[in-house]
Amino acid sequence: MRRLLLDLTPLKVSVPYRRLWIGISLSGIGTHLTTVAVGLQVYDLTGSTFNVGLVGLFALAPLVALGLYGGAIVDAYDRRRVVIVSSAGLLLVATGFAVQAWLDLGQVWLLYGLVAVQNGFFAVNSPARTAIIPRLLPGPLLPAANALGSMSMSLGLTIGPLLAGVLIDSVGYGWTYSIEAVLLTFALTTLLALPPMPPQRGVRRAGLRSVLEGLSYLRTRPNVRMTFIVDLCAMVLAMPRVLFPAVAAAVLGGGSTTVGILVAGMAVGAFLAGLFSGPLGHVRRQGLAVVVAIIAWALSVIAFGLVLLVVTGPEDGVVHWALWPAVFCMVLAGAADTVSAVFRMTILQAATPDELRGRLQGVFIVVVAGGPRLGDLALGSLAELSTEAWAAIIGGLACIVIVSMLAVTQRRFLRYDARHPEP
Repeated sequence: MRRLLLDLTPLKVSVPYRRLWIGISLSGIGTHLTTVAVGLQVYDLTGSTFNVGLVGLFALAPLVALGLYGGAIVDAYDRRRVVIVSSAGLLLVATGFAVQAWLDLGQVWLLYGLVAVQNGFFAVNSPARTAIIPRLLPGPLLPAANALGSMSMSLGLTIGPLLAGVLIDSVGYGWTYSIEAVLLTFALTTLLALPPMPPQRGVRRAGLRSVLEGLSYLRTRPNVRMTFIVDLCAMVLAMPRVLFPAVAAAVLGGGSTTVGILVAGMAVGAFLAGLFSGPLGHVRRQGLAVVVAIIAWALSVIAFGLVLLVVTGPEDGVVHWALWPAVFCMVLAGAADTVSAVFRMTILQAATPDELRGRLQGVFIVVVAGGPRLGDLALGSLAELSTEAWAAIIGGLACIVIVSMLAVTQRRFLRYDARHPEP
């Protein structure tokens, strides 16, 4: 049982990594708390779901626009300084959210602006934090460290929204945003104790040439490139979350509560995969593991569609019993996605030279931010042409076919050995 459980060795052997992990965990809770709070506040101010949707647009634009440039900044400067400055920026934005709530300004445009600035800082902060990890730990501990990171993300995704709901109903938006600022303050203090991490080799000034150099490296490194391509296949072709509102309304019943349960199912799966991630550190064929995990993700989405296919619809406002098999499918999907993420991140960190890690992490941010939103468009359009059930089934099948074809044509990725990381 000890071997099955989450490997805590990185936290034990590296004090700087432990501080970094604590900071990431606290800021993750605060970030997800704010995400929910902003959506609720925008809806309270406007009564418009469309205006709430615009929050996502204002968040996505700076992530995509600054993701690549943020990675170039990470490679050009001391990473400790970059992560501290960007974390301080996030704290200032959190303070701005709190101030507008306490003053009861009620300006939607101000909320949109704060969201955009917040995600601009995050586009620099996230690549910096991730690029720091290989400087703090030896290569064999990277899978365990990434499993810990996945666990931290799952906790933030679970605890943050729950805190937001409870706090907003009990003490209001002012205290809710203020608590986020407190969490980010503690997170910043953990980062101040990190050691200096200047660039190890020749420093290229952050700019367009630096960004293009990172993209050129990615173009010539098939193993690293495959980690992005297969993830895009999974997110664009088989991300089912856009189907949840229609499924809750017309198939399973339960409305927003059912949507929340389905989303929570994916988070629970991610948490369980992190909790029982002990064996992942012993896997050597990590490219093969990524392909298997993504196929498992697609199979879980197909199973979700098959469950919906046999349901005739809710009766008399009662939630259909098929909700629980559907949630189980989402738990499996969340677990598979976490395993894939752990190995994709490990390959990216181990096979990329230190002087390029920031820029490649910037590409990672763009893929992670943009892929699921393209998936919303793809499966949403497919559901309009057919049904939600068939959209999940067809999307999952397409993901399996394309990822299998990629694996056949990129056998080097299947042979990737963690003992001898090759980009």
